[in-house]
Amino acid sequence: MRHCCKMQAQFDEQVDWGTNWNVLGAAPVIYPYAGSSVHGNDLRHTKLSSRRDDLLHKPGQEDENEIVTENAAFVHSDPPQVGDGPPKVDTEVEILHEKVTKQIIKEGHGQKPSKYSTCFLHYRAWTESTQHKFDDTWHEQRPVEMIIGKEKKEMMGLAIGVSNMKTGERALLHVGWELGYGKEGSFSFPNVPPMADIIYEVELIGFDETKEGKTRGDMTVEERIGAADRRKMDGNALFKEEKLEEAMQQYEMAVAYLGDDFMFQLFGKFRDMALAVKNPCHLNMAACLIKLKRYEEAIGQCSIVLGEDENNVKALFRRGKARAELGQTDAAREDFLKARKYAPEDKAIARELRLIAQHEKAVYQKQKEIYKGIFGPPPEPKPKAKNFVIRIWQCLIVIWQWLRSIFYRLFKRESHKSD
Repeated sequence: MRHCCKMQAQFDEQVDWGTNWNVLGAAPVIYPYAGSSVHGNDLRHTKLSSRRDDLLHKPGQEDENEIVTENAAFVHSDPPQVGDGPPKVDTEVEILHEKVTKQIIKEGHGQKPSKYSTCFLHYRAWTESTQHKFDDTWHEQRPVEMIIGKEKKEMMGLAIGVSNMKTGERALLHVGWELGYGKEGSFSFPNVPPMADIIYEVELIGFDETKEGKTRGDMTVEERIGAADRRKMDGNALFKEEKLEEAMQQYEMAVAYLGDDFMFQLFGKFRDMALAVKNPCHLNMAACLIKLKRYEEAIGQCSIVLGEDENNVKALFRRGKARAELGQTDAAREDFLKARKYAPEDKAIARELRLIAQHEKAVYQKQKEIYKGIFGPPPEPKPKAKNFVIRIWQCLIVIWQWLRSIFYRLFKRESHKSD
């Protein structure tokens, strides 16, 4: 029995459980400013899945249900731009509506959203006549939520385009002013002149087929956490199939359900429930990004987790790995040393520290070889000068002999005169 307990304790130390929650309870309690109801009197946590499927073994240990890659914010990087204007696209123009056309920049996959689907997307928007960019959700690092069929009036053209896109697709839309900001335009934010045709660069991250068209704001806390958890599980399945971009789209949608404004309103058990889904999504995204060699973004994802849990070993390890790949050896060593503090027997951390030491030693030897002999051999030392006292003594002897010879000549001359 003692042996079984010890094994279970070791297993619990290795795994950070990604828990799937279904919160049931008594009458709903409305939390101030939350915008949703939660059942707060009788909390009974039940699992939605038969396995604890989320990652976070200690670094270097693998499990069939874990996302392991040993190699900030949302994962979708800003698509490349030439200047501030819309991208140049030479693909075929598809007419979706009398006032809406589409050109594909990047192909998507899967089905297209139907009416009342909840779509998550990024976009940039320009006025066609002046090429003035008036909106950019990539810059805000927060995807937009849109329910097809329930969009705002000024978004009708954009909604027509999105409803004809697949998950992961990026496209250029041309929308007439009649399906945009109309005859009057907009003089607040965003600032759009009257009767302005619009160009959108759009990426559909993903969508939920929700028949009733319920937005995140209309969901209860447990519904939002449950929706995020389902996306996380879908992302895990895609990761195992090596579909990294698609997996990241699922993780990003999961995080979109658990945005900062939502997390700020949670506390106690509800916050713990949300973090049990949110943090593994960020760590899984970091694993995908490292595998895709997008190290800066991986560092950002790990830093988000460390903002909530500064001693998270998995986040420290992966951030250190990404920093090491970027050549930031001092920062990487700092992360690995802190991770080792909380997991002193972990072999993977010790291995990474050894690799950093070996790398620095190799760099030092290489620099030593490069600079060897550049400045030539050192100059030979000059012979030491004679002793100062001896030189003075020799000078005095010379002077004395000279004076002696002078006196001798004078004396000899005087003697000759007297004779």
